[in-house]
Amino acid sequence: MSIVEMNVPVIGESISEVTLSQWLKKDGDFINIDEPICEFESDKATLEFPAEASGKLIHVAKEGDDLQIGALVARIDTSVTKDAGATAAPAPTKTEETKTAATETKTTGGDKNIPSPSAAKIMRENDLQPSDVAGTGKDGRITKDDAVKAAASKPAPEAPKESPTPTAPAAASPAPVKGARVERREKMSRMRRTIATRLVSAKNSTAMLTTFNEVDMSGIMELRNKYQDQFVAKYGIKLGFMSLFAKACAKALMEMPDVNAYIDDNEIIYHDYVDISFAISTPTGLVVPPIHNVESLEFHEIETKLKNLAAKARDGKLSIEEMKGGTFTITNGGVFGSLLSTPIINEPQSAILGMHAIKDRPVAENGQVVIKPMMYIALSYDHRIIDGSTSVTFLVKVKELLEDPMRLMMGI
Repeated sequence: MSIVEMNVPVIGESISEVTLSQWLKKDGDFINIDEPICEFESDKATLEFPAEASGKLIHVAKEGDDLQIGALVARIDTSVTKDAGATAAPAPTKTEETKTAATETKTTGGDKNIPSPSAAKIMRENDLQPSDVAGTGKDGRITKDDAVKAAASKPAPEAPKESPTPTAPAAASPAPVKGARVERREKMSRMRRTIATRLVSAKNSTAMLTTFNEVDMSGIMELRNKYQDQFVAKYGIKLGFMSLFAKACAKALMEMPDVNAYIDDNEIIYHDYVDISFAISTPTGLVVPPIHNVESLEFHEIETKLKNLAAKARDGKLSIEEMKGGTFTITNGGVFGSLLSTPIINEPQSAILGMHAIKDRPVAENGQVVIKPMMYIALSYDHRIIDGSTSVTFLVKVKELLEDPMRLMMGI
């Protein structure tokens, strides 16, 4: 017998532990070299683990295990050939067939009906095939929400037909108790644990303050209404609010380097570029992948990059490299209906801009009360490096650029 041991590889400089989120191949399966056998969930992304040899797969770790870098995950018996068969296990159960079907869909080409890791878990638990779920993600991929909806709408199994011969009465299921107080305990996902740690660290290790302002969105909305069709015809993507906010922030950041810097021990690290991290909500938590050199990008380039990052994030396909960097963050609570909030700094950065819902509100203009589409904006910042006057000035600059968006178009 010739055995190859599969250990958790080095994934990134800052990653010392991963969670085995799911096996893609069953214990005893024959696998080919480079074929994904399981998925790891790290602090930043979900990664597939490919086989280092061909042979019979022998599980060592279990789903849900936290594994240190270098820990043993599985063994491969390379003396077993495909023709000989790797296992003589009994016929797979429906749940196993579901898991295999989901895996085959994922690894045999084509993006349609590929479930994300969290979606695949829900599908296995509810005996759902990929063909049972309508994927709404990029290229028809199945998201966690798709799987939840499919599980909720799955018809209850039909009651068995009455047997012609007398049978013992089935035990009646206990009726739900009104006012019952049920609790359940679940292990936090690695991403949720990481988010919790980082948020507490940001709150405890920075002198965080927040300043607020409001933006009249009339100019931006008029601009988009006037040029949206031409923009889509030329670039194949819509002009959204996010690229306009990103360019406004990038321009202000280049003029005010303190807001674009961060503290490293007793030194301040300044940047002559702007890498903006965008907060993206996913089924497993919030991720903040950056778009690099926003100060040099055109609006359509920002929109395209952001769309691609968002699709990858929702499908759990962001790479470690795509999660690195960022000198400033933008988060948009307005898409969930938030009117006002105080965002938390994304360490080691020193500032984060919070966008909120656009609401028609009465405002004073030239001595008259008029109704305008208004948005509150918030800048949370580290007071150790950014003075109060600097934070207010920065937010005012962003406000002025957004209220006169032609300045952004003309670069003035």
